[in-house]
Formats: sequence, structure tokens, C-alpha cells
Amino acid sequence: MPNRHSLFWRLVVLVAGFCLSMIWAGGYVGRQIDRASSYLTQEAHEVLAGYADEARTALQQGPEALEQWLRSMRQRESSWLVVVDEQLQPLGGQALNDEERKGLTFVRHYEWPMSRRNEGLPLVSIPIEGSGARLIIRLPERFRPWRHHALLTAGAVYLPLVLLSVLFCWLLYRLLVSPLDSLRRQANALRGNRLDSLLPPSIARRNDELGELGRSLEYLTQRLRDSITQQQQLLRDLSHELRTPLSRLRVACESELSAEEMRSRTDREITSMQHLVDSTLEFAWLDSEQPRFECEPVEVAALWDVLSENACFESGWPRERIQARVPEDCLVLGNLNALAQAMENILRNAIRYSPAVGTVCLSAEPDGDYWQLHIEDQGPGVPADQLPVIFRPFARLSAARPGGDGFGLGLAIARSMVLMQGGDIWAENSDPGLRMTIRLRSV
Repeated sequence: MPNRHSLFWRLVVLVAGFCLSMIWAGGYVGRQIDRASSYLTQEAHEVLAGYADEARTALQQGPEALEQWLRSMRQRESSWLVVVDEQLQPLGGQALNDEERKGLTFVRHYEWPMSRRNEGLPLVSIPIEGSGARLIIRLPERFRPWRHHALLTAGAVYLPLVLLSVLFCWLLYRLLVSPLDSLRRQANALRGNRLDSLLPPSIARRNDELGELGRSLEYLTQRLRDSITQQQQLLRDLSHELRTPLSRLRVACESELSAEEMRSRTDREITSMQHLVDSTLEFAWLDSEQPRFECEPVEVAALWDVLSENACFESGWPRERIQARVPEDCLVLGNLNALAQAMENILRNAIRYSPAVGTVCLSAEPDGDYWQLHIEDQGPGVPADQLPVIFRPFARLSAARPGGDGFGLGLAIARSMVLMQGGDIWAENSDPGLRMTIRLRSV
């Protein structure tokens, strides 16, 4: 069933309104035309009333004068006519046959509307004032009603309907074709590699299917633009990061190092480049594929113990410098491997920038249906305006840090891993150090 913002309901209102408008307009105008064209014209009224006055004068002069007037009228109008009394008896010595007497029962007053059901010209009755008699005459051809009925119907009924149809098509064009044409132009802009096209506000504000289609196309445009920009930036950063170990290898090859020193230098630089390539490929895969990880309950305290053990082994830190204040009931809904990698990248980053006797601590606090996991170090922190930057790939806040200290991909991968689990991650300065917060749904 279409929702209340669906384009279906607009089309229903538009089509139903158009059909009802056409029915009403056609019926109303048609009735007005029938009514107006069924009456005799003012000219006909005046002529017929004049004939009645002449008949009254002849009737006052006697039967012979009336008979003579009737003969002259038949020559003037070439129409059948008779003067009758109140009992429909002919006056002036005129005799009527049965068919003519029968026709007197279908006589209409000359001021009444004329029926279209008569095949021939109707018989009309004009009262003769002061006598009770009536002049009955077959309407002359020149006074025939309904003469211009077809022309009036075409001009007053069909023409408005044509105009309504034009209005309907215009509204339909505004409703459907015009926004589709805007979407077509945006799609053509994508085909022409013009990724800066924006969705027109008139479509962006719509809540129907066309609005959803436009917003989806706009999202795809932005996504494609961001992806291309990301790839270009990734290639630039990757080529820049690879130059440093390659340059050191070239210098090592041109120097007089011993075989053992050369082997050690080569192994260190190859390991560095392999780590760089692996991290770059992993981030590119996360950014392009955007996989959805299978989530399950994860015990944060147990996971942190494993990560702390590995981090102490790699860094040589004593175990007591990595602490935890996590409630026993802290269970989050996440992917174990993805969450482990995200927390491990944050932990390694915290160890790298901690002072010689600093500590790293994990704490957790409930937040409604979520848990907030805080990983805090005691390092120098990050300038407030640079906090969003640290999640970008190859982000370096200090140009003096050598490439061996990291490539700026750890936090970018951690952020992607958390987002793929339906969570969120952000950074803020604490006193002292930096606090990274991961927000995941609780179990």
C-alpha cells in the first residue's frame, strides 16, 4: 500500500479532480446551452407578437376580415396557421382535418422552450389579447431554435474541455516529467564526469518516490565524488609514503654497508612497505565494499585482556601500565575480529604517543541502549581543531614524525571497522592525553 507521501495519491487527486471537473463543466455548460438555445429569439417574439396583434385587429373587424388576413399570412410566411378559440375551434371559416386537430394538442406557448424531439418545425401558440383566442402557427424556418446548437456546443463545451486537458497535461508535466528531466540532466552530468551537480531544491524537498529517487541519485553522486577524491588522495599519499623507504634503500645500496647491515636495512624497509601496502589495501577495501559484519555479543573485558597482552609483548611495556575499569556486565553487540582490530589500532596509537611512564586505560559506561568504551592515554593530546582530522587516512599532525612511526592509517581503519558494526567513534582531549570513545549497542 503506498504511503501517505506517495506519488500515487497525487496522481489520484489530479486524475480524479480532472475527470470530475470535466464531467461537471461539460454537464453544466451543456445544460446552459440547451436552455439558452431552446427559446425563441427576441426577434421571433416580436414578430409573432405582431402577428397576434394583426389577428386581433382582423378578429374585431369580423370573420371575413379574419379569413382575408389568414390568406395573406399564408402568402407571407408560407406556414400553416389558424386562429382558434378557447375550445380549440377554428375561427374565420377555416376547417381542420383530424390530423390537424390532433396536432393542436402538441402546441407550445411561444415563450416556452422548444423541444428537440420534434422532427419538423413546432406549432407555437400566441395569445390574442382581449379575446381569449389564440394564433397557432407552424414556426417559420428562420426562427427555428437549436440552429447553432452544434457550434455552441463545440465552442462552449468541447473547447473548455480541451483547455482543461491542456491544464491537466501541464500539471502532469510539472508533477512527473519536469522533475524526471532534472534527474535526467543530473544523470547526464554523471556520464560526463561532472560530479559537482547538485539536486534541485524543488526535488530535494519532495517526500514522494521522485524525491527519494533524487536523493538517492544525489547520494550516489556524492559517494562517487568522495570515492574518486579518496582514491586520488590515497594514490598520492601512498606514492609519497613509498618514496621514503625506497629512497633509504637506494642510499643503502650506494653506501658501503656490510652484508649484515644491508640485510637488516632491507628487511626493515621491506617490512615497512609491506605494512603500508597491507594497511592501504585494507582501508581501500573497507571504503569501497563497505561490508556489514556479522555481530554477536562480545565481552569487552576479556577482549581487552587479550589485546593488552599482545600490546605489552610488542612494545615491551609492563602489564600494569595498561589498565581497565570495565563492569562485569559490559557486553556489546559487535563483530569480534573487527572490534578487536579497531581497539588494537587505538591501543597501539596510545602506546606510541604515551610518555615514558604513562598509562593507557579502558573504561566503560552505559548510555541507554549503548555502551561507551573510553580508551585514554597520557600523551600530549591533539589540538581541538585537528580532532576530526586524525581519522583521515595518512593524517599526520606533526610533519617531524618519521614514516616508521606510522602511516596515519590505523585510526582511519578503526573508524571504518566501528562504523561497519553500526557504532560510532570520536576523539576528545582529556587532562592529560587523548580519549578515544567507541559507542556500540549493548546486549
